[in-house]
Amino acid sequence: VQLQASGGGSVQAGGSLRLSCVTSGRTFGSYAVGWFRQAPGKESEFVAAIGYSGDNTRYSDSVKGRFIISRDNVKSTVYLQMNNLKPEDTAAYYCAATRSSSSPYVPSVKGSYTYWGQGTLVTVSS
Repeated sequence: VQLQASGGGSVQAGGSLRLSCVTSGRTFGSYAVGWFRQAPGKESEFVAAIGYSGDNTRYSDSVKGRFIISRDNVKSTVYLQMNNLKPEDTAAYYCAATRSSSSPYVPSVKGSYTYWGQGTLVTVSS
């Protein structure tokens, strides 16, 4: 499975961006997908995850109510809609996937994911 993240850019605080994570492979519908981010000089942190069916999601407290994760299994794509962006959201954002046999499985731990895409940079200015 290969993942390609895109959609990053520079916005002012309060703005919005939508990240996309396009995956290869014909079994995309069997994978849970998560987004992580890493700011300069900081540890990587969990942002959001979605189960293979799209019915289950999980968010970090720092983005809950502002970010929305969704997926289109026909297009093999997961989206991260980011609203009301704050300067502290500035980071490189990475998507990751893991094979799942349970729809409620939405891991937030980095080590639970097997496949990783390259990062897409989000910069939020005040």
